[in-house]
Formats: sequence, structure tokens, C-alpha cells
Amino acid sequence: MKAGAFLYPWDVVGDPDAAARIADLGVRQVTLAAAYHSTRALTPRHPAHRVVTAEHAAVFYPPDPDRWAGRVPAPHRQSWTAGDDPYGEAAGALAAAGLQVHSWVVLAHSSRLGAEHPDTSVVNAYGDRYPWAPCIARPAVRAYLVDLAAEAAARPGAQGTELESCGWYGFAHLHAHDKVAGVGLGEAAQYLMSLCFCSVCREGYGEEGADPGDLSAAVRRALEPVWSGAGSPESGRDGIGRLLGPGLADATLRWRGRIARAFQEAVVAAVRDAAPPGFQVLLHADPVPYRTGANVGVDADHILAVADGVVLPCTGSDAVREAALGPFAGRGGVRAANFGIVTGMGGSPRTLERDAAHAASLGADELRLYHAGLASGPDLEAVAAALSRLG
Repeated sequence: MKAGAFLYPWDVVGDPDAAARIADLGVRQVTLAAAYHSTRALTPRHPAHRVVTAEHAAVFYPPDPDRWAGRVPAPHRQSWTAGDDPYGEAAGALAAAGLQVHSWVVLAHSSRLGAEHPDTSVVNAYGDRYPWAPCIARPAVRAYLVDLAAEAAARPGAQGTELESCGWYGFAHLHAHDKVAGVGLGEAAQYLMSLCFCSVCREGYGEEGADPGDLSAAVRRALEPVWSGAGSPESGRDGIGRLLGPGLADATLRWRGRIARAFQEAVVAAVRDAAPPGFQVLLHADPVPYRTGANVGVDADHILAVADGVVLPCTGSDAVREAALGPFAGRGGVRAANFGIVTGMGGSPRTLERDAAHAASLGADELRLYHAGLASGPDLEAVAAALSRLG
């Protein structure tokens, strides 16, 4: 079973031993960040630093000035890793060590985009903007993200790409200093808090037969028990229907599904146009179409007709893997099971062999390991041992 590991360019640039160390794990591929959101990351083995603070969403290569001349918005370049093209430098070192390099591109997740251009952001039913969540229904946002995907994915030498946040982003963010856990939001309530009410989405709900004013009022009424302390245990599509009423719920699901599918089609088409023949395009995905976030909700039949496959979150119990992989069983395409390997971040490298075998029994044909640059030495030793036995 082919295994690949995630890396940031700063895990490799300035560390002459990094590429060989990754190859020695037994992986065949590295998924290397080309466009990424803000983060703070440990680099436990780097000879020059221990912490990297990526202050804002950025690209790790020189963006094409002709593509972006006069464009608003346009991608920002990074400034925290040395060199003009840290992605290219890292990719070259990894390829020289015998590893396949695929680009890792984060799309609809950028707090800097929302801060600089507030009208790009998702707006909830209370009028609050989510600056980290660009609204993919807005034409200017869609045009920017489609071009960003084409440029960042098809980097020289890359044999494929993995697209993260290629769809709706919502309330959940994992933001620095997040203080939003004081009130429990069930899955259906999370969906309501992720609905966008920008001018484009309001018009879209109307096209689907839902008055946007009535819909926003219904969302606020449905969430009132949450704010009063009663909570909202509702989950699933039926739970959304119970909170909003089936008519309003279906209108939101139709609108958001239509937009997400069209966006994914446009992104993948743009990447294929920019990339050489045989270039692999995978999406980080969740098989529940209405879910938002890094692993975007998709319709299994649709996405496998558009992209070459999916990367699915498989860390956790057997039930988690069954829920993630089950809807894709027997449908073809690449099904990569993504496992956390950082113990301190909830990963389980010491059960990787058993968990990977379980994923394979459910139809997974590749592994992804998150994240080789963040993991401790003992975690990487456990990964290498597991991969050597998996073959």
C-alpha cells in the first residue's frame, strides 16, 4: 500500500538531512505545502530553529506576476522561510531522495483574505463575518481560488496535488486562542452556524424557493435553545430538517450543494489544464455532503467523476474509518486513508499497522500520514516500524 507523508517546506529547507530521513520512513510520496493557511508549528529536528510562525495564508513559491497583475484579491508570498522559492527548493531535495512530490494546496481558508477584503467572507444568520472562511458562492472569490489552485497545484516537478478546503468552510476553525467551546454545538447546529447570508447566498436561497429573511429568522429561532443552555443534540440531514423545517433545510442543502459541486468542477478543470498529462488530483473530503472545513463534504459519485480520488480522515476508532470509507466502497478512484501520527495531536502511530490494515479492508488503497515534520522521534520510529511490516 503506497504511503505518503505531509510536510511543510520549512521542514526541509535548511536541513540537509530532512529528505533522507523522510525517505527512510518507508514512504514513497511527500505531499508538500505550496499554498497554506496561517499556523504555528514545531520543527523538532531542524538544525536552525524549533518553532515556525506562519503569520498569514501564503504561497511558498513566486506567484506569476502576469497572472495576478492588477488582480484583487491576489495571493501573498511568505516571509518566514529563507529563499525565493522554498517550495521548489524542498521539492527538489525530496525528489533527489527518490520521493514523489505532490503539492498540497489549501483553498477556502484564509484569515488574511477576510481581514483585507471583508466582503469575501461567509456571513452567518446574525450578521457576523467569518474572516477565515471565504464564501465560494461569490464570483470574485471563486475566480481567485480557481486560479490559485491552478498555479499552486501544478508546480514544476509535481506529480499530483491534494486540495484541502475545496468547498465550503464554516464556523469551526481551530483558530489561535479559540474561545468558542463554552456552548456545545451539535452537528446540525454547526451546520446552521455555517450557513452564509451574504448577498449572493441570500439570492441563491431565493432561487431555491426560500425567503432569505424567513430563513435567517428560522436559523436564529432554532439556535435559541443552544444559547439558553438547553443544547442541540440534533445531527444528520434529518436533524437539520427538524431544526429548520424540511422545506427551508432542503433549500439550503440544494443551494450549497450546487455551489460546492460547481466550484470543485471548476477547480479540478483548472488544475488539469495547467498540469501535465497523468497529473493526479485528489480532494481532502468528508462523505457527508453538508459538512464544512478542511475535509469538505462531497457527494461520492460526483467527486469521483470529477477528481482522481479522495483523502479521507481515518484517525480514531474503527467506526470513524467505516463512516469515512464506507460511502466510497466499490466506486473506484483513489481512496487514501489519512492517519494522524503525532501522538500529542491525537494521532496513534503505535496502532498504525493495525489501523491501516483495517482501512485497507474497507477499500483504502493508499495511506497519508499527518504530519512527518511535526512528529516526535519516537512517533516516527513507530511509523517506520509499521510501514516496514505493511510492505
